[in-house]
Amino acid sequence: MADIYQIAFASLRGITRRLAGEILSRVGDEQRFFTTPEKQLSAVMGCTNRLFSDAYRSQILEKARKEMAFISGNEISTLYFTDHAYPARLNECDDAPLLLYGLGNCDLNPAHIISIVGTRHATPYGTDFVIRLVEDIAKKIENPVIVSGLAYGIDIVAHRAALHCGVPTVAVLAHGLNTIYPAAHRSTAADIVRNGGMLLTDYMSQDTLHKGNFVARNRIVAGLCDCTVVAESAIKGGALITAGIAAAYHRDVAALPGRTSDRFSQGCNKLIADNTAALVSDADSLIAMMGWKTIPQEGYQATIPLLLTPEEEAVIAYLTEKGEADINNICVSLNLPMHRLMPLLVDMEFKNLILTFPGGKYRLA
Repeated sequence: MADIYQIAFASLRGITRRLAGEILSRVGDEQRFFTTPEKQLSAVMGCTNRLFSDAYRSQILEKARKEMAFISGNEISTLYFTDHAYPARLNECDDAPLLLYGLGNCDLNPAHIISIVGTRHATPYGTDFVIRLVEDIAKKIENPVIVSGLAYGIDIVAHRAALHCGVPTVAVLAHGLNTIYPAAHRSTAADIVRNGGMLLTDYMSQDTLHKGNFVARNRIVAGLCDCTVVAESAIKGGALITAGIAAAYHRDVAALPGRTSDRFSQGCNKLIADNTAALVSDADSLIAMMGWKTIPQEGYQATIPLLLTPEEEAVIAYLTEKGEADINNICVSLNLPMHRLMPLLVDMEFKNLILTFPGGKYRLA
């Protein structure tokens, strides 16, 4: 647990790993930084700086005392950058925060840790991919952890898929632990904490939530992980920023390709075309990309292939040729009456043979 002086030191305006190292190497420790008189501190550092002001340091210490009270009263843990439990992968990043606040009990240094990010406007295509990806990772990889940002769309799908599979998941927040944004995801946030996951942030409870926080927190999403998977993204968006940060950290980046006409596949396609991301379509391709060992599948039994009716085979053949079609086109092209086609398509959805997309379009699953 960080002390008041470490909390205050980590909240100094503009503090970086390099600056922190320089100050501590000259002063000795965080407590001495705050208890040394301003003139003496400036002499030790060889310069004057607003950070050394007695008034400023007093103000920062008072804020830290309030934060310590909040931490103690809400079972929040702290991870200081010199702590053994601080995420080792994140510690390799020059712009990693000096201090993290966490709610929950999750190992942030597991064997395999994956961030899954994407658009807030997830389509059935991206949603289905994320659910299958997490399910298969849970079956095939030892001790995985899934990281995302608790946002609408792909983020929340990734967290809920992990919860469903019993895989720990970490939600990196863009604000303090005194609130949850968006409020609609409070129940999922509570489930994350109750089920071996963690809510993680570098913001104090007293910090104001503003737009820039969301971009800044992306460095934690990227830095915590072995790889970042972009499930869906438009040509611009936060997921692409996270992918760019991950690549700059020399972490692996993967993306789900899609049709060039699909708005929320254009960003992923660009990542792949620019050689920023590897193309992945499922857990097996991601595992192969990372060179991970899989769990031996004991008692494996081949699945019995579904026996398709002639009408189902006709629908599959038609969608294979066309890519997608609405119910009217299928009805006319296959000469199937609507009263027979509608229940047939519903049944095929339950068998995971087809997917329904916005606008009443159908595609193969």
